[in-house]
Amino acid sequence: QLVESGGGLVQPGGSLRLSCVASGFSLEYYAIGWFRQAPGKEREGVSLISGADGSTYYADSVKGRFTISRDNAENAVYLQMSSLKPEDTAVYYCGADRRGLAATMTFSVNEYDYWGQGTQVTVSS
Repeated sequence: QLVESGGGLVQPGGSLRLSCVASGFSLEYYAIGWFRQAPGKEREGVSLISGADGSTYYADSVKGRFTISRDNAENAVYLQMSSLKPEDTAVYYCGADRRGLAATMTFSVNEYDYWGQGTQVTVSS
């Protein structure tokens, strides 16, 4: 099971830190993806981190503003979001892909074995 937290209401230009914590299994060797879904839109990939070597990848829309990291001791992955924009408003989900390798990291939702329930992020003044 994956549980996301840390969402909320923030003004444009603000920051939030999302957490994705696993229970019942170890995240250590899983690749983790952060995704988001706005009303009426498809789920889109935001950022990836591999399980093997911690390689990271960002969608162009968030590059330079978001940072993904993992803490295997806490069995958690984080998404630090800065310089938030209204278009970042969405429900944010984390997913775990057991393949784990940087070479197989993907934003394809069908490749993920576990998903969290999502956390709402609203960027508005």
